[in-house]
Amino acid sequence: MKLTNGFDASASALTAQRFRMDVISSNIANAETTRGRLVDGQYEPYKRKLTVMEPIKTKFSDLLTGELGSGSSSGGVKVTRVKEDQTPSKLVYNPSHPDADNQGYVKMPNVDMLKEMVDMISATRSYEANVTALNATKSMFSKALEIGK
Repeated sequence: MKLTNGFDASASALTAQRFRMDVISSNIANAETTRGRLVDGQYEPYKRKLTVMEPIKTKFSDLLTGELGSGSSSGGVKVTRVKEDQTPSKLVYNPSHPDADNQGYVKMPNVDMLKEMVDMISATRSYEANVTALNATKSMFSKALEIGK
């Protein structure tokens, strides 16, 4: 077992949560963007983005081999992809909007500010928990070094 496994796991989680916060910030910034991308000559509203995270090593045999062999077992998490939320766009009646259809409805992004704020709080708390774990690991190393004095 490597002494830095705790650091590696916390560092990967910090990176993943930071990326998640960036994606959430992008969603909030584009909550009113009706011209997200051009498809077949028609503008589509911005689609909410979601991060997908997975463990770095998923199989037990990989972890066991790492622990018994070279000792280079690495835990942690990684962002594997960013996907679009498939929730349908919201229709808002606003006939004066430049993107309104013939009936006066505008397709708005599927971004719900309440969901985004809950996700942001969750990502922030996860980030803080990983900073705490990182500091605890650092403190354990420091105490171990004091034993030798």
